[in-house]
Amino acid sequence: MTQDKKLAVVTGASSGIGAATAEALAGAGYTVVCAARRADRVTALAARIGGVACVCDVTSAESVAALAGAVGDRLDLLVNNAGGALGQDPLASTDLDEWTAMLQLNVVGTARVTQALLPALTAAAGTIVFITSTAAEAPYEGGGGYCGAKSAERSMAGALRLELNGLPVRVCEISPGMVHTEEFSVTRFHGDRAKADAVYAGVPEPLLAADIADAVAWVATRPGRVNIDRLVVRPVAQSANHKVFRGEWPARA
Repeated sequence: MTQDKKLAVVTGASSGIGAATAEALAGAGYTVVCAARRADRVTALAARIGGVACVCDVTSAESVAALAGAVGDRLDLLVNNAGGALGQDPLASTDLDEWTAMLQLNVVGTARVTQALLPALTAAAGTIVFITSTAAEAPYEGGGGYCGAKSAERSMAGALRLELNGLPVRVCEISPGMVHTEEFSVTRFHGDRAKADAVYAGVPEPLLAADIADAVAWVATRPGRVNIDRLVVRPVAQSANHKVFRGEWPARA
């Protein structure tokens, strides 16, 4: 892949934070490889932002190898965004197959993409951004599987930063709190729209995907000497995972 502009890869780019991040990076001057499983969505997104569509399933070694082949020898930015939550049942009754799927997507898939693209990132003195979650900050009821997966992803980012010490490659993490996107909670609750909507019910101004995309663009465009180890981004209404205000803000004077 040959171009004059810096090159970025965003995984999970078909919707939500991934799609918003691809748009933000295109606005910041990157050529963006929009990688996700849904061909129609990444094709439309790439056409809209002047990027490149790449159908990629991060849980497939062959699919990730094809992504690496499309990227080529140099990559300036990798945004590891592909991930997600499945279910919110307590350990006593949870479906452990869902835990396996979350680990494969959030942890092993992220590791697979990072490993495959690391030579190109090293060649370009690039930046790797892991999109984790405040689920890695502290556990909550029903979150054992997802909190565990995101904590593992956080540990991966921290270990990689240590392993790459001595090379001009930045390893950064952005940890979003409550972000209201069109699919995250619907997927978590297996298409149950009522349960998904209840997550955000009454919360004044939850974060939007564009807020996290803006944070990614800011992290990626710092001077090369600056590494943002971890940036936690929550809505004002969410002081912690278990402490969320629901209601109306007091009247402003």
